[in-house]
Amino acid sequence: MSAASGATGVAPAETSPERTLAEALSRLAPRLATGATGVADLVRLSGGASQETWAFRLTGPQPRDLILRRRPDQARPGKEDLPLATEAAMIRLAAARGVPEPRVLHVLAPDEGAGEGFIMTRVEGETIGPKILKAPELETAREKFAPQCGRILAAIHAIEPGDLKLETRTAESTLKKMVDDHAEFGQDRPVFELALRWLAQNMPETPPLRLCHGDFRLGNLMMDETGVNAVLDWEGCHIGDPHADLAWLCVGSWRFGGEQPVGGMGPREELWEAYEAAGGGWVDRHAARWWEVAGNLRWGVIIEWMGGWIRAGADASVERHVIARRASEIELLLLADLTGREI
Repeated sequence: MSAASGATGVAPAETSPERTLAEALSRLAPRLATGATGVADLVRLSGGASQETWAFRLTGPQPRDLILRRRPDQARPGKEDLPLATEAAMIRLAAARGVPEPRVLHVLAPDEGAGEGFIMTRVEGETIGPKILKAPELETAREKFAPQCGRILAAIHAIEPGDLKLETRTAESTLKKMVDDHAEFGQDRPVFELALRWLAQNMPETPPLRLCHGDFRLGNLMMDETGVNAVLDWEGCHIGDPHADLAWLCVGSWRFGGEQPVGGMGPREELWEAYEAAGGGWVDRHAARWWEVAGNLRWGVIIEWMGGWIRAGADASVERHVIARRASEIELLLLADLTGREI
């Protein structure tokens, strides 16, 4: 891909958002590493439902591969994510607690011309669910996935956020937001209405609220032969019920065809027992089921948001259109949830 001035392979007459971004990153290069002279090989990576992820290489005596996480220039309806500076601070806090994380090197300032975001080290591994479930070299990592995730979640839920301003979410507020968002962005779907009614009638007790990741699932967990080696995408971080994180990892859409409920790779009991043994606290099985049903419906409502992004002209990508067509898949998962079946 094109690089900024100070790097190789740039067509001087080219003007594009990518080139503007590359030029801004090139100006930042000396602050990211001693002796760095610019950036090269800037490319936007696929994936990411709401934020942009860019890979690039620092040029100079010691070339280095880095990652930029950046908010899109155009707002997307329904999204209420953290400021990315807060997300960067959360990654640093998690790393200090032993959660596997990339190292945050720089948080972008408004006058730097690169938008809102932060720059971090590049961690090598796999994040694509179907590949993780099939790669022969990840067989051992898959076997220990569920208990490892239980231990990681126990560490996350023990983090004290300090003075960071985080939203508080309870079962009640989560259900209300789904009702409101479905009314605003969705269409008549009897199965969604049935799930909303079931959730209202089966509310769990509210446990002590803790810091939650908010999107802890296959796709946001990087893996190599050793297991999970990075927890990514903290944009949904909040104070809430820890069962929400435990259940979101088991939502049907995040199993990617795997037969087991925990990311397609392990049983729920292995996740819960490891979580409890690591000091995460007792797992209320009723609450875990409630949050799993809520998680399936939440993904369905997010799919409806994405339809709103398309209609608003905020995201016309092929990826977004493909995801926006998957609400019927969620209806099938919800029917299985509500009738006590695994699919």
